[in-house]
Amino acid sequence: MEMREKAQVMNVEEIRRALLRIAHEILEQNHKHIEELVLVGVKSRGDFIAHRIAENLERIEEIEVNVGAIDVTLYRDDINLRETQIQVSSTELPFDITGKWVILVDEVLYTGRTVRAAMDALMDFGRPAAIQLATLIDRGHRELPIAADYVGKNVPTSRREFVRVRLAEEGGVDSATIYEREGE
Repeated sequence: MEMREKAQVMNVEEIRRALLRIAHEILEQNHKHIEELVLVGVKSRGDFIAHRIAENLERIEEIEVNVGAIDVTLYRDDINLRETQIQVSSTELPFDITGKWVILVDEVLYTGRTVRAAMDALMDFGRPAAIQLATLIDRGHRELPIAADYVGKNVPTSRREFVRVRLAEEGGVDSATIYEREGE
């Protein structure tokens, strides 16, 4: 299937500012339980974004925030385990999430299925006091009743389009671009 680049929706500076704003919003909403705050990024890219938000929190408030990463592959409801070649990466939660205020971080929020899978996976590691959701981009088209608490940018898209986030941690330059499937 051919993909055509349609538009860049965020550049390096826009991503930096969005993640700084999200960090400020997290602090504002969670000031009463800041010591119990942890960030968990959804692999892959959500974990890089979670680390960046944690760095912003540390610079703003001079606090250290635990950051983990979770792989939701085996929790997804939209893959057939018998017919799909599955590549699972590791989950890294070097802290207990029980009683913590978890900020779940993903790069793009779309149908909500990845977030639901991430919440299911988190519950296998403990019972958080609360789970909030932060996403760099919300592109709409929800299939489940899930909404982000913190959004870098709302980007309306069609179902023929998808949003690709590239990050410096992967050897590139930070950007978010809409691509369109051709021939559909």
